[in-house]
Amino acid sequence: MINLISIQINGQDKVEDNLDKIEALMDQACASCEGEKLVVLPECCSLFGVSGQAMLAHAESPEKVSVQKVQEKVSVQKAPIQIRFSAMARRNQCYLVAGTTPMKPSLTETTVGKDKYFAASLVYGPDGSLVSRYDKIHLFDVEVADKTQSYLESKYTEAGSGLALFKTSFGEVAQSVCYDLRFADMFGAYAKFTENGQAPNVIVVPSAFTKVTGKAHWHTLLRARSIENQCFVVASNQVGKHADGRQTFGNSCIYSPWGDCLDIIEDEEGFVSVRVDNTDLSKIRAKMPVNSHKKERYQIERKST
Repeated sequence: MINLISIQINGQDKVEDNLDKIEALMDQACASCEGEKLVVLPECCSLFGVSGQAMLAHAESPEKVSVQKVQEKVSVQKAPIQIRFSAMARRNQCYLVAGTTPMKPSLTETTVGKDKYFAASLVYGPDGSLVSRYDKIHLFDVEVADKTQSYLESKYTEAGSGLALFKTSFGEVAQSVCYDLRFADMFGAYAKFTENGQAPNVIVVPSAFTKVTGKAHWHTLLRARSIENQCFVVASNQVGKHADGRQTFGNSCIYSPWGDCLDIIEDEEGFVSVRVDNTDLSKIRAKMPVNSHKKERYQIERKST
């Protein structure tokens, strides 16, 4: 069994305040849970409601930091956000999907400009070590009927190039971030990379879905991904009004492999927690083996009339 936990915050423009808030909610959520825990934080959870230039200024070095390095002044200076997340995971003995953190390109990534960062979703294990990293692939370059109106994430964010899975005793977990949720093919592709050739047991979706798009599509998309992949979906969203006037939808929640919403927190800060096992997941996949019914390719035969 595993405890799936989704944390919802109203992220603002001060890193320390956001991290303190997250830490308090994590401690509270994990205190009542026994056994394995998977905690998911929202996108941009350490800093939100600021310009792309401000995010770039807070971008950290892509080091494999851990809580054991807290005493090393150089490491702390280079990666204070990563150090905090590592410590939170270790103290609560959980897998922590730490939303997204702006990350500088590595020295080998010479094609990435100095004026861009990766929106990296870092995952820490119960010992505080970094176990996975996913760089957001689909960037939010859209127009929305809200106060912001136009979003151009690609101006300062470099798109990632690959998917990311990590293992728990409960099964494999697939990573995604926010706008990725709209691209069903991305999630369907994960089955090609899992050890058993099935969809992952859990999909995590750290997000900052806007109030307008969230109201229109958030639950529809989450439910669709859970049904299509017959897996649990843990979605963590930002909520409320932020420093730049942007408004996010909240409604952080957990969906079952049958598409049921198991728990939800709507328009306030806090968390939801659900203890699950693989019994229902296994039964659903056995009775309706969607994955084995998929075709490798689909063709159209055009007939003349």
